[in-house]
Amino acid sequence: MGAGEEGLSVAGLVRSYRGRRVVDGVSLQVRPGEVVGLLGPNGAGKTTCFRLVAGLLPADEGRVWLDGRDLAGLPLWRRVRRGLGYLAQEPAVFRRLRVRDNLAVALPATEGNREAAVAALLRQAGLERVADQLAGQLSGGERRRLEIARCLAARPRVLLLDEPFAGVDPVGVADLQRRVRGLAARGLGVLVTDHAVRETLGICHRALILDQGRVVAAGSPAEVAADPHVRARYLGEDFRLQS
Repeated sequence: MGAGEEGLSVAGLVRSYRGRRVVDGVSLQVRPGEVVGLLGPNGAGKTTCFRLVAGLLPADEGRVWLDGRDLAGLPLWRRVRRGLGYLAQEPAVFRRLRVRDNLAVALPATEGNREAAVAALLRQAGLERVADQLAGQLSGGERRRLEIARCLAARPRVLLLDEPFAGVDPVGVADLQRRVRGLAARGLGVLVTDHAVRETLGICHRALILDQGRVVAAGSPAEVAADPHVRARYLGEDFRLQS
């Protein structure tokens, strides 16, 4: 894991608050075409870890590479230019702009045929029917699809999804799951965290479980779901994966 690897590589991330390590030596890798879950109980350090990887917080220790290029010290906007996409928990659309205009303003300034690029993003996100609606009129699932499409406008190679299922109804969640799988099938690496554990594990190739800032389990969804510590501290003994 590290400078020679394709995709996203994270090694030894540490972040402390008031003398307590909320992220304590986290290492992970997301390869092209792979969906990796970062999960754990409340307060485990998941969101802080995401913010460290995205460049929204400085790490006390550790390194982040994207396709072998060191991202140390780079803010989010520069990491985006390097190929890292980030979907935040908070709404990230212009509510008073049409859906198509939200996509147009997210395109790089160097984009040649902007109309064609917007049309392609609308098709990819399944938003053609609502292209001329204001973003503020969208359902929760449609808004999330628009936010993901805005991330894809910059053509990332790895996408960070922070709580993508929050505020989305079950039908919308199933649609988002299908679309995330589709992104991975086209070669995009995805790192995802969400409180909807069963739904998140349902799209993952691998998952890491954080507890008190440390990785306490890693493996396939079936492997982490069977881990005794994970079941005792996080999932519960009655937990079952999606069929």
